[in-house]
Amino acid sequence: MHVLLVTTSYPDTGAGSEAAGGFVADFARELAKHGRVTVVAATAGESSVRAEGSLGVHRFAVRRWPLSLLNPLRPGDWGAILATLRDGQRAVLNAVETDRPDYILGLWALPSGAWAQRTGLPYGVWALGSDIWGLGRIPLVRSVLRRVLRRATDRFADGLQLGREVRRISGMPCEFLPSSRKLQIDGVTDPSGSAPYRLAFLGRWHPNKGVDIFLQALLQLSPDDWAQIAEVRIHGGGPLEAEVHGLVDELRSRGRPVTAGGYLDTRDAADFVAWSDYLVLPSRVESIPVILSDAAQLRRPLVATPVGDLPDLFERGEFGVLAEGVTPGAFAAALRQALRTPADGFRPQLDRLAAQFDVESAAARFAERLGRRVS
Repeated sequence: MHVLLVTTSYPDTGAGSEAAGGFVADFARELAKHGRVTVVAATAGESSVRAEGSLGVHRFAVRRWPLSLLNPLRPGDWGAILATLRDGQRAVLNAVETDRPDYILGLWALPSGAWAQRTGLPYGVWALGSDIWGLGRIPLVRSVLRRVLRRATDRFADGLQLGREVRRISGMPCEFLPSSRKLQIDGVTDPSGSAPYRLAFLGRWHPNKGVDIFLQALLQLSPDDWAQIAEVRIHGGGPLEAEVHGLVDELRSRGRPVTAGGYLDTRDAADFVAWSDYLVLPSRVESIPVILSDAAQLRRPLVATPVGDLPDLFERGEFGVLAEGVTPGAFAAALRQALRTPADGFRPQLDRLAAQFDVESAAARFAERLGRRVS
C-alpha cells in the first residue's frame, strides 16, 4: 500500500524540532522499507517537496512554530491556528490528488486526523497525550475529536492509559503502538556501578515535563547527597527557560555541579543519554515519553515520577527508581534512593524494555496490519 503520513511533528530546521518529531521521521523511514510512504508535514520554513526513494516529504509553511505552543484557549493564537488548519487541509488534499495514496495515518488525532477524515480515504489516527488529555478537555473540540476517532478505520495510542481513554471517548477499539526514535549508537555500555553518578534531564522545559520539580528537588539535597553526584546536566528549551536558568544559577551559587544547555539533535541526544548514569523523568503529565525508549536503548535507568503509564511499566519490571509523588520533596527522596543504588543493576529489565519499544518492530507491525487488510 501507499501510505500518506500526515503530521504536525516532523524534524525541521529550528532548534528543538528533532526532539519533537524525530521519532516520526524514524517511523516513516522504517515504514518506507515495507512500501511507498509520503509525508505531509508542517514547517517553519518554505513549502517544499522532496523524495528519497520510496519516501517523499511534502512540507507546508505555517505562521507560528512550534505548533505545540499554540493554545486554542488564548484568543491571540487563533489567527495562527485557523491559518494552520486551512493550509494543512489544503496540503493534505493536494497530496491525495497528486500522489494517490491508499491509506492515511494521522499523527495525531487533531488536527491531522481531521484533515485525513475530510479526504474520504480510509484513515487511521495515532493519538498522543497532547490531543487526548489536552484538546479533549475543550467541549467543542472534544466533539470533533470524538467524530474523528469514531470514523477512523484504525485507532492507535502511544500509551496504555491513553489507549483506554481513546476507547472511552470513541467507543471503538484502540491498539497500543509505542513511539520511539532510532538512536545512532556505536555500542551500548553500562552506567557506573557506584557513586558519584551523573544525572541527566533531556526534554521540553514545560510544566508538564517537570524540569522545575527536578531543579527544586536538587535544592533539597544535603551535602552528603551531593557527595554522591558527579555532575548534573539539563538540555532542552521552552516556556520555563527563565525559571530553569534561575534555579541553575542558584544551585551553582551553592557550588553544585549543574549546567543547562539547549536542544540536542538525535546524535547528540544519544551521546548525552550515554554520558549519564541516571536519566531523570520528573513529569507532572505524561503518557509514555520518547525519552523512555532512549533510556531503554542505551540501558540507562530512570528516576521518574509516578504518572501516566510509568507505574504500570515499573510493575512489569523495575528499571530505575519511581518516586512516591509528583512533588520536589518526593522526587528528592527518589534521587537519594537512586544515588545509593548501583546504576548498572537494572540491565535485564532495560533489555526487556528496549525490545518492547523498538521503532523497527512498530513499523513492521503497522505494515503487516495494513497488508492483511489488502489481502
